[in-house]
Amino acid sequence: MKYDAIVVGSGFTGSVVARKLAEDYNKKVLVVERRKSISGNMYDEYDQYGILIQKYGPHVFHTNNKEVYEYVSKFCDWIPYEHSSKVKIDGVILDSPFNFNTIDKFYSEKDAQNLKNVLKKYYGEQEIVTVIELLENPIESIQEYGKFLFEKDYRPYTAKQWGISPEEIDVSVLKRCPVFLSYRTRYLNEAYECMPKEGFYKLFCNMLDHPNIQIQTDKDILDSLEIDFTENNILYDGETLDIPVIYTGAIDELLGYKFGALPYRSLKFEWKYYDMKSYQEASIVTYPQEKGFTRITEYTKMPIQDVGDKTVIAIEYPIPFRQDDETLEPYYPVINDENNMLYEKYLEITSKINNLIVCGRLGDYKYYNMDQSVARALEVVDLIGKRYR
Repeated sequence: MKYDAIVVGSGFTGSVVARKLAEDYNKKVLVVERRKSISGNMYDEYDQYGILIQKYGPHVFHTNNKEVYEYVSKFCDWIPYEHSSKVKIDGVILDSPFNFNTIDKFYSEKDAQNLKNVLKKYYGEQEIVTVIELLENPIESIQEYGKFLFEKDYRPYTAKQWGISPEEIDVSVLKRCPVFLSYRTRYLNEAYECMPKEGFYKLFCNMLDHPNIQIQTDKDILDSLEIDFTENNILYDGETLDIPVIYTGAIDELLGYKFGALPYRSLKFEWKYYDMKSYQEASIVTYPQEKGFTRITEYTKMPIQDVGDKTVIAIEYPIPFRQDDETLEPYYPVINDENNMLYEKYLEITSKINNLIVCGRLGDYKYYNMDQSVARALEVVDLIGKRYR
């Protein structure tokens, strides 16, 4: 084996690991990617009208982690970007996340003022709550507001997005969506919020452009990779490896679905073009009450792109991921107690395999944001550095 490490997958986790090993440790790294192009679900490209579109759904880089921001900044120039989002409920377009404008829209002027006063008195200087906090609040008016949001938005949206009821999903997923205790409209409020000037694909090209890195795309690593469970070794084309293999793919697939498939959600997109400058009020509008689809992204607003009287939207349909459908990608792990227990059974086996490190959204079975994937990759490189000095 002419390499010092093999990295499986070229999303944020895999690409950061590969670059750090190549640059900081002078390791020769092979990056193997199943798809025809690098950058994982962050892949973007210019369409026939010169509009930069994200093929696998909308992504915005945002973080409070200075180390993560500074590391990724080595590979791109940023442009400022403030993400905007709306939600349609009962035919009314509202700010998303929900804020005091929501209360003003659905309550009488007197009742709206009373509710806002009660919220401010109870939560004080707290700017953000979760719908779970509202539902568990002992004050009836606050609890009722939580129930209103839950039944109108969270329940139907969860049923479509995850294919199960909110009661079956891990509470951490529901807590990802905040409720603002003010008239704030900015979706994110982190120290760094921006988009790569030349797009995410170019960022990944720059990150993996190193003389110590070789990339193989359109290759399924599992055609070459084999695990010897008797000796707990990894084999590549029949040869036992004594170098680290960093695997960012699905952990259940790696082990041949030994305990059954871990549930993931996938997505289908319907693309439409219009001869107009703007289709909707925000870059993303969610539709919890509509049948089938969950949201519409307008890419000429992500970031702003002026291509004349032309715009493009992607209508997003969540569907179950099926291992036998090569057109589907596993996007989101369906996190709950039952699935976490199944994941732990897989992790127990992989943790015993010599030279194998499993990580990333699919490998860790975690709902990572981009910055969390980068932070996890930096953590993995530290582990490798200590282990393979």
